[in-house]
Amino acid sequence: MRKSYVAAIGIFVFLYIVPLGIRPLIIPDETRYAETPREMIVSGNWIVPKLNGLRYFEKPVLGYWLTALSIELFGENAFAVRFPSAVATGLSAFIIFLILRRFLEVSTTAISAALIFLTSFIVYGVGTFNILDSVLAVFITASMASFLFAHSAASSKKKKVLLFLFGVFCGLAFLTKGFLAFAIPVVAIAPFMIWERRLKDLLFIPWIPIAGAVLTALPWVVLIQIKEPDFWHFFIWNEHIKRFLSSGAQHHESFWYYCYLFPAAALPWIFFLPAAIMGLKKQRIKTSITRYAICWFFFPFLFFSVSKGKILTYILPCFPPFAILMWMGIKKYFETTGKKAFSIAAVSLAFLSMILSAALIAIQLAGFKGFKPYAQTWQWALGVAALMMLGCLLIAAARSLNHKTKLMLVISAPLLLLFAMNFMMPDLTIEHKAPGAFLLRHKDKVTPHTLLVSDEDPMTAVCWFYKRDDVYLLEGGGEVSYGLKYEHAKHRSLNLEKFKDLITKTTGKNEVVLVAKSDKYARWKQRLPKPRYEDSNGKGGFVFVQY
Repeated sequence: MRKSYVAAIGIFVFLYIVPLGIRPLIIPDETRYAETPREMIVSGNWIVPKLNGLRYFEKPVLGYWLTALSIELFGENAFAVRFPSAVATGLSAFIIFLILRRFLEVSTTAISAALIFLTSFIVYGVGTFNILDSVLAVFITASMASFLFAHSAASSKKKKVLLFLFGVFCGLAFLTKGFLAFAIPVVAIAPFMIWERRLKDLLFIPWIPIAGAVLTALPWVVLIQIKEPDFWHFFIWNEHIKRFLSSGAQHHESFWYYCYLFPAAALPWIFFLPAAIMGLKKQRIKTSITRYAICWFFFPFLFFSVSKGKILTYILPCFPPFAILMWMGIKKYFETTGKKAFSIAAVSLAFLSMILSAALIAIQLAGFKGFKPYAQTWQWALGVAALMMLGCLLIAAARSLNHKTKLMLVISAPLLLLFAMNFMMPDLTIEHKAPGAFLLRHKDKVTPHTLLVSDEDPMTAVCWFYKRDDVYLLEGGGEVSYGLKYEHAKHRSLNLEKFKDLITKTTGKNEVVLVAKSDKYARWKQRLPKPRYEDSNGKGGFVFVQY
């Protein structure tokens, strides 16, 4: 058992901690969720989120606080800003393990469920990326676990403590990303209680969790209301009502969006779903934990599908119950002497990995319409090696007669590929979405007196890499449009004519630097003064222009 624990921790550290600082930061998300905490540290204002010195009311503060703490510990770097996401993912996996150990009285094999979670593609992608979804997911997972423990608690005192803890975790989730913190547990727990024929309990249970949530969230809620009364209007209307109900919601997608993309998000485990379903059918869904996991997965998934605004990462809270159901189904499938469906899935996935490996080789060597993903040979060679290892381990899993060995081989199969992905960011992605190295190349041309102007695309990166919160916005404010509406900030929103006037007025006084997407600058160039200096990192990338 101790070896299993050490192995699981080793896998987590290898996958989630070691590579955090390898990839460059990606715009706009990673630099946005790095810059807002940095500005909190510099300004000392820990109540009002700001981005580029402007009010930024899209999210509450807890996620920013955690990232700020990490920055204070590790410095202003990629490792620091991704560290909270990685730790949150590891804690979610640990909670999955605790749930199964508590309700199914297993320890060693329950670690497999945590590893199924950690090796799911979307979990890994989000868990090593600087966004708030992993932090939200761990608080949701903790809240759902607390309620489940309370549901089965023997004593009234223990039940009340766990329900209060359930509310505390909901409050923390609210401070991370808003009212989803309450919606997800409600839409999962209410059907479960009906299924358990304990509908009457819903009239009495909520009051203790409500108290826990209120006590957790109220201090910041009061402080933000005192400092920024506008926060709640924007946050509730734009980030909740419009996003859920409006056909003009940001990231509007069809009802079936998550159904289409879930198989890719659930790789490699989606291939083994038929075997898991067979096992769950034989289990006949008799236990509370099985019913709870089904409600926890299905009803939040349906809730996110009904919402008008959709991003793939939103369904991350559905993956802890997915991992639990997969593990329970596969375990029962093996216990009933099943192996054929599991082996077929392993061989099918191995075949897919071989096809992808051959395709990567062909595209890299022959090109596709002049496109080659990598300039460096070692990058695509690493990808090919990782895909080949994936295929070989899956074939070994299919051939193995031992059920535990089969499962551990499948868990081990994607490890190298997941790790290698940190080194395999295509050149065009870096050109289009990772301007950090390009900006730092010109850092000596930016002084504290330089007037910085940016379009909305690289703005957060300009703030982060140049340590500035006073960047002007050219031809649109993007995500800080709301902050630019305040009277004291309107002068920082420029059109081309105002930008030309700014250059003219500062001639001989201060230098003006423009950072923008290359294609936008190509449209603007003929209408702007001739620059003193101009550089670009590619047609699809960015320009640095000095006046």
